[in-house]
Amino acid sequence: MNQHEKQEEQEEAKNFDFLYYVIGLATGVFTGAILDVGMIWALVGGVLGLLSTALFLQIFVKGREEV
Repeated sequence: MNQHEKQEEQEEAKNFDFLYYVIGLATGVFTGAILDVGMIWALVGGVLGLLSTALFLQIFVKGREEV
C-alpha cells in the first residue's frame, strides 16, 4: 500500500467524525431535557455532549492510529 492510498483511507475515516458529534449532541440534549429543571439544561447538555465527544475523539479514536 503506497502513501497515497494510506492518506485516502485516513481521510475517509475522518469523514465519519461528524457522526460522533451528532450522537454526542443528541445524547446531551436528551439528557438535559429529561432532567426536568428547565430547557436551558438541554442546551447545557448539548454543549457537554459535544465536549465529551471531542475528548473521546482526541484520546481514544485518534490514539488508535498510533498503535
